[in-house]
Amino acid sequence: MKLSTQEEYGLRCLLQMGRRADLSGDGLTISEISQLEGLSIANVGKLMRILRLGEFVESIRGQSGGYKLSKSTDEIVVGEVLAALGGRLFSDGFCDTHSGMESLCTHSVDCSIRSLWNSVQTVIDKMLNRVTLKDLMGGEQEMQNGLEEMTEELLQVSA
Repeated sequence: MKLSTQEEYGLRCLLQMGRRADLSGDGLTISEISQLEGLSIANVGKLMRILRLGEFVESIRGQSGGYKLSKSTDEIVVGEVLAALGGRLFSDGFCDTHSGMESLCTHSVDCSIRSLWNSVQTVIDKMLNRVTLKDLMGGEQEMQNGLEEMTEELLQVSA
């Protein structure tokens, strides 16, 4: 399981915008985000389009235009952002695209692997849907502590 660069870079762009919103309330241009994150202008433009279509950011026209968050940082859920940027690890159509040379997977009726991926996706969703952009704006140790608490709570609920 790997996160794509699109998911990583998209989150990083949102973090830059969240930090700017906290400081001044101003938006950022594609060029500014590109410079802050060390990404190409074309890549940032692509990411901003995806994030705008996902309704996480809004574009501002005019000379002082750019992009701003469309919601407050505590309303932007990381799980939703990652789904917009790259999709889920396991979705209903997963087996359709992994059928091998057959039109249907040979395990389409009784599949222990599908059960595993579905359970993993459920745990991932529970964690990512509890983390907001605001949570990510803290320091690494603060985030680690918060994630440990969330993990303990999730384990207690499923026990």
